Amino acid sequence: MKKTALALALLLGAAAHGAQAQSIKLGLKLGPTLSNYYGEDKGDSKYLLGINGGVTANFAFSDMLSVQPEVLYSTKGHGYNVSGGGHDRISYIDVPLLLRIDADGPFFELGPQIGFLTKAESKPDNAPAFALNYQKVDVGAVLGLGYQADNGLSLGLRYNPGFVKLLPESSTGNRIYNSAFQLQLGYRFSDL
Repeated sequence: MKKTALALALLLGAAAHGAQAQSIKLGLKLGPTLSNYYGEDKGDSKYLLGINGGVTANFAFSDMLSVQPEVLYSTKGHGYNVSGGGHDRISYIDVPLLLRIDADGPFFELGPQIGFLTKAESKPDNAPAFALNYQKVDVGAVLGLGYQADNGLSLGLRYNPGFVKLLPESSTGNRIYNSAFQLQLGYRFSDL
C-alpha cells in the first residue's frame, strides 16, 4: 500500500508541475488490447482480445517535449486450454504518466502506469464465470510510438508490461504478470 501511495503522489506531483506548461491539450483515446500473461507460471497462456479507452491531458513544455497523464479503462487477461479451455478477463482503471517526445508527426512515449482493478473473472468454456482473487493494484510501464496529425487525430501502439504478481504471495503458481499491446486511435482538442 505504501508503494501505491508513493506512486500516486509522484503522479499527482508531476501533473501539478505540468500546470506550468506552455500549452495544455485534452484528448480522447479508444482501441483494442491484445493481452496475455508472462512469467514462470503462465503455462499454456494464449492472447485475449480486449478494449482500452479514456481521456488524456498533454502538458507541452516545448514543441518536442511534453508530459501526458491519462485515465484509461483497460481489459486484459489471457486465454487457456486447461480443463476444456476458457479465458480470464481483468478490468482496470489505468493511470499512466508519460514523457512524450514529438518529432513533427511521429511521437514516442514512455513512463510508469498504475492500474486499479475493477473486475477479475475466469470464464471456462461451457461453465459459469467465477471471480478471481487478483491483486487490487498493478504497477507497470508504458512504451509506445505513433503518429500525431495536425488535425488532432493520432494513431499509437504501446506495450504495457505489469510488474506486480497478479496472485497474492500465498498463492501457488503466483509468478504471473500482465502483458498487453494496445492500439489507440486518438483525438486531441485545441489548446486550452
